[in-house]
Amino acid sequence: MPDTPHPFTLKPHRTFVGLSAPLLVSLVAEPLTGLADTAFVARLDAVALAGLGVGAALLSSIFWMFNFLGIGTQTEVARSEGSGDIEHARVANVQALGLSVLMGAGIGGLVWLVVDPLVLLMGADGKIATEARDYITVRLLGAPAILLTVASFGTLRGLQDMRSPMWIASGLNVLNIALDPIFIFGWGPVPAMGVAGAAAASVISQWLGAAAAVTVAIIRIGIPARAHLSQLGKLLKIGEELFIRTAALNFFLLLTTRAATEIGADAGSAHQAIRQVWAFTALFLDAFAIAGQSLVAYFLGADEFQQSRRVATVVCQWSLGCGVVLAMVMLASTGPVARALIPASSYEVFLVPWIISAFSQPVSALSFGTDGVHWGTGDFRYLRNAVLVATLVGVIGLLWIDETNRAALTHTWIVTAVWNSIRASFGIIRIWPGVGAAPLAARLGCKR
Repeated sequence: MPDTPHPFTLKPHRTFVGLSAPLLVSLVAEPLTGLADTAFVARLDAVALAGLGVGAALLSSIFWMFNFLGIGTQTEVARSEGSGDIEHARVANVQALGLSVLMGAGIGGLVWLVVDPLVLLMGADGKIATEARDYITVRLLGAPAILLTVASFGTLRGLQDMRSPMWIASGLNVLNIALDPIFIFGWGPVPAMGVAGAAAASVISQWLGAAAAVTVAIIRIGIPARAHLSQLGKLLKIGEELFIRTAALNFFLLLTTRAATEIGADAGSAHQAIRQVWAFTALFLDAFAIAGQSLVAYFLGADEFQQSRRVATVVCQWSLGCGVVLAMVMLASTGPVARALIPASSYEVFLVPWIISAFSQPVSALSFGTDGVHWGTGDFRYLRNAVLVATLVGVIGLLWIDETNRAALTHTWIVTAVWNSIRASFGIIRIWPGVGAAPLAARLGCKR
C-alpha cells in the first residue's frame, strides 16, 4: 500500500478532471485523423471515398473487438500499483504485449485470407470493392502495431499516466495527416497510391506510435525479473468476456444502421448523421470511464474500499453532468447540424430521432460511466451479461419496427434509448445497492 495519500483523497474532483482531460485529447485524435483521411481521399473521386469508408468501418469493428488488451491490462496494472506489487504489473504488461503481437499477426493473416468475402458483406462491389480491398490489405500490415499501442496505453493509464498516451496519440495522428498527401497523391520519388496511400500513411504512423508507446511503458514500469505464465489465463478470460460484450455492442449498432437503411435513403442519411454525433459525444463519456477505471482499481488494490466507492460516485456525477450538457448542446444545435450533415429531404425524419438521442444523453452517460467503474473492479462477466440482455431486448424491439411507418426511424431511436437505459440500469444497481456478488456493494464495506 502506498505511503502517501493519493491526490484523489484530498481533491477528488480536481484529480478526476485532471486525469480525464488528457484522455479526451487522446480519444479525439483518431476520429480527427479519420476526417483528414476522408478529406484527402475525397479529392480523388466518389468511388475512392466509398472504398475508404468500407475499409475503415470494417477494420475499426475488427480491432475494437480486441480492446480487452487495453482494458484488462489497465485494471491489472492499476490494482497492482495500489497494492505495491509492481512485479505483477510488469508481468501483466509484458504478457499483454506478447499477446498483442500474436493476435495482431493472426488478425492480419486471417482477414487477408477472407478480405473479398468481408468486403462483399459490407455491400461493396466493382471498383468500390477493389478500393476497399487495397486499403484493407495495406492497413493489415499495421495490425500488430495497433494492438501493441492499445496494450501499452492500458499499462500507462493503469499507472495513471494519461499524458504520455495523449502525446503519443497526438503525435502519431499528426504524422498520419502529414504523410497522407505524400502517399495518396505522390511526391518526389513516392508514387501516387490513392486509397492505398492513405493506408500506408496509417501503417507507418502506427508502427512509430507503437514503438514510442511500448518504450515509454517499459521505461515507466520496468521488465519482470523472470517470465511468468500464471496471469496469462486471467487476461485471456477477460478477453473472452469483453470480446463477447463488444461483439454484442457492435451487433446492435450495426442492426440499427441496417434498420434505418431499409426504411429508406432519407432515414438512412438522417440516422448516419445522428449516429456520428452520438459516437463523438461518446468520446467525452469514455474519458470519464477510463479515468474512473484506473482510480477504482488503484484503491481496491490499496485495500481502500470506501475510496473506490467514492470514485464511483464522482464518476457518475461527472458523467451525468456531462450528459446533461451534451443534451443541451445537441438541442441548441439542431438547425446547424441538420444543415451541415443531412440533405433537405431528410429533415422531416431527422428531427424527432435527433431530439430522442439528445434527451437520452444523460442515460447514455451513466451507461458509459458505470462501465468504467466495473472495468476497474474487474466485473467483466457482469458487464458481458448486462450487454447481452440489453442487446436481446434491443433486437426484439428492432424486429417489431414497421419499416413502412413514417415514424419508423423514431421507433429505431426509441429502441436505442431503451437499450442504453437497460445498460445504465444494470450498471447503477450493481453499485447502489449492489445486486449479486457486487465488488462495490456497501455490505462488503461493512466487513472491512
